[in-house]
Amino acid sequence: MVIGAGIAGMTSALLLAERGIQVTLLERDAQLGGRLAAWPRTVADGSRQMVEHGFHGFFRQYYNLHNVLRRIDPELSFLRPAGPYPVVSRNWPEESFSGLPRRPPANLLALVARSPSLKLRELRGVDGKAAVPLLSYSRAETYRRFDHISAKDFLDTLGMPARARAHLFDVFAHSFFNHQEEMSAAEMIMQFHFYFLRNPEGLDFDAPIQDYETAIWAPLADQLQALGGEIRTQAPVDRIDPGWTVVLRGGAELTADYVVLAADPRSAREIVAASPGLTALAPRLAEQMATVRTAAPYAVSRIWTAQDCAPQRSVFTSVAGEATLDSVTLYHRIERAAGQWARRGGGSVIELHAYAAPDGVDAAELTKRMWAELGSLWPETTGMTIIDVDERVGDDAPAFAPGSDATRPGVHSDANGVYLAGDWVRVPFPAGLMERAAGSAILAVNAIIGHHGVRAAPLLSVAPRGLLAPRSGRP
Repeated sequence: MVIGAGIAGMTSALLLAERGIQVTLLERDAQLGGRLAAWPRTVADGSRQMVEHGFHGFFRQYYNLHNVLRRIDPELSFLRPAGPYPVVSRNWPEESFSGLPRRPPANLLALVARSPSLKLRELRGVDGKAAVPLLSYSRAETYRRFDHISAKDFLDTLGMPARARAHLFDVFAHSFFNHQEEMSAAEMIMQFHFYFLRNPEGLDFDAPIQDYETAIWAPLADQLQALGGEIRTQAPVDRIDPGWTVVLRGGAELTADYVVLAADPRSAREIVAASPGLTALAPRLAEQMATVRTAAPYAVSRIWTAQDCAPQRSVFTSVAGEATLDSVTLYHRIERAAGQWARRGGGSVIELHAYAAPDGVDAAELTKRMWAELGSLWPETTGMTIIDVDERVGDDAPAFAPGSDATRPGVHSDANGVYLAGDWVRVPFPAGLMERAAGSAILAVNAIIGHHGVRAAPLLSVAPRGLLAPRSGRP
């Protein structure tokens, strides 16, 4: 029984079904995908369009996620390079990190040489000794030294120029739904290691040319069902009883030999808390799950307009220094259906994102703020006619607060037969959120099939150590 049908849940279910295990995948919502879900919406002009929880970049070092997606498209032909993705600000000229050499340390040297944020005269104030941990990541040592302090406090020690900090690190922390003040420095160092310092694929990423439902979830669901797997949507789980019995809201009971809990962090915490039989058997799991938290809310506003943006605008743009707006995606320049809609009337489909929005502000107000901030960056948007808006606020992204790694649950639990998977789960390798979801699912699958002598599914990773990390001891 797999609870939750996002990346972690679908990966778990599919890999188990491939190995002949009878699988039921339970999803609370009407659609699959978690934060990668998509669903139809009728726009004000009467057309039917798909909307999503927000844009995701498929970086090329997402090896495990890509291996799952190759099951439905071996060539990954539904992904297309997103092109240059600049960082823009009203305070400084825009800057792009695409097109750098792929392999470290050449990418780092090229960045320093060409980046206007990293001018040598401004870097003289940087504390080189304080910056060494960025280059010497190791799982054990980095989290031992830096998990208890915030990313902000760590960055304060570097003495980095304001522009470089805003473009390199502020944008970076926000993209993981965490404010600097509320994010573990160890987690930020790990992400910088994963995305830049030890990634042989470069900083370029791809994006689907169709909505996530069409490109990903419907084909994966078809494949799982062809293998004999069962999918139940609109099936919220109430609790897990020893045995194992998964009890759905309303009282229906489903028995299983193994359970993979792959729901979002809040839902997973609530399911465990509502399962007294499980927590009695597994006090360590209960204690760990009670510490799992979600990050700041995120806002997504998709806006259909009657006019197009300037032709030089990129598909995806990061924003530095604004109170609310963190990024802009031009869906009509990457996604097929959105492009067809835009070409019919000469308009655009613009999606605005606030990755770490203020608490207590509704979606309409956040849209208003983000649109105003966009106007200060892209003047042509100020005169656009808005045809329709789809706006929402989510609060199901994982938090990585200082000190949280020590209490974060891993894939294995002290409940024999219950495993955890998701982007909120502690894993022993460096990974971004989507790759952490896929990788943790593979670890859960390998634990289950290992009981039956079945060969483990492959698990891939970027280099586990930084360029300057000691080569002895634990990674």
